[in-house]
Amino acid sequence: MFIGEAPGQEEDRTGRPFVGRAGQKLDQMIEAMGLQREDVYIANVLKSRPPDNRTPLQGEVDACGPYLARQIDIIRPKVIVTLGGPATKLMLQTDLGITKLRGVWAEYRDEKAGLIVPVMPTFHPAYLLRNYTPDTRRKMWSDMQAVMALLSK
Repeated sequence: MFIGEAPGQEEDRTGRPFVGRAGQKLDQMIEAMGLQREDVYIANVLKSRPPDNRTPLQGEVDACGPYLARQIDIIRPKVIVTLGGPATKLMLQTDLGITKLRGVWAEYRDEKAGLIVPVMPTFHPAYLLRNYTPDTRRKMWSDMQAVMALLSK
């Protein structure tokens, strides 16, 4: 399961997550992992686009969090990959930034649903597009390799 921040303009228009440029990059990542988009579940923290495509406010995240928790309960993923800071902060209930959290395994816990799911925080594909450097690509690919290793166990 991949979890992003919020729908963009194209996602809002089509009702599907990650269909714009960042979605195309995510599709490439998924394919590089040996998977197809149909093999994974893609969601966002927010269920609608914030005004002017701004970063979600905490109140918006808090309001949408229960819906995401229910999606996770229904899907019961083997692993969650959080894409970017807002998704990572919500899933791990932390204030730390993505640069400190990316690449380090954590857990999503929902005691009520009886769920403990490994979480791999990584950069958002839009960040990768804006900062397409060998270092950024290497870090993201390292994160995806860790996910593949866990799934192969």
